[in-house]
Amino acid sequence: MRRAAVMTTRVIVPTYNERENLESLVARLLALPVAVGVIVVDDGSPDGTGEIADRLAAEHPGRIHVIHRAGKLGLGTAYVAGFHHAIAESADFAITMDADFSHPPEKIPELLAKAETGYDLVIGSRYVPGGKAVECTLPRQVLSWGANTFARVLLDLKAHDTTAGFRCYRREVLESIALDQIFSSGYSFLMEMLYLVQRAGWRVGEVPIVFHNRQQGVSKISRNEVYKALYTVLRLSKRRLVTAISPSRRAG
Repeated sequence: MRRAAVMTTRVIVPTYNERENLESLVARLLALPVAVGVIVVDDGSPDGTGEIADRLAAEHPGRIHVIHRAGKLGLGTAYVAGFHHAIAESADFAITMDADFSHPPEKIPELLAKAETGYDLVIGSRYVPGGKAVECTLPRQVLSWGANTFARVLLDLKAHDTTAGFRCYRREVLESIALDQIFSSGYSFLMEMLYLVQRAGWRVGEVPIVFHNRQQGVSKISRNEVYKALYTVLRLSKRRLVTAISPSRRAG
């Protein structure tokens, strides 16, 4: 892998009440065999996550940056804030992941290696050969499978895991999309972002991961988020029907 690309990789970690997980996660990220910088986007966590992030940034100057936001403003807008910072730092790649260890940090080198072969967005996927979800309840598995199938069919998405938050974006992809104009702000942002990336003709790939259900803390997925995701798919499906899609390059 090109050293320049490795040295300009930023991992964006949105946080809200993740004090049980953040320090351990950052330690594993900084110990990876590839050099990454970490961008923590904290939404005013009342449990002190933001203060932990500040301490870690002071202990590792230049490798950790903390973005403090006034309150819980949504996962999608947290990603956008992180994207803008990564772009400002001229990062070649921006990786998004959860703070709760549902996404294995040790898979980051594989995401980057796949991107280096010519893919513009690489998704850590539960639904390709070798991938799976463990320690998830049956209702959670059914919900995830149903959401993915619904989105893939209505939006003609090629990726198998459309709701995955473990992703590696090439900087040029982020620069090509009007990030601040994306309508979705919660978990449905993931589906909308994938739709926009594919619609623009960027090449999408996947690598298998083992998704572990949250071990520490409380899940942030609410019933309201499920309704928003349903609305997002229907809204984008309507747009797809009335808009001619002419990708500039083949998505695969």
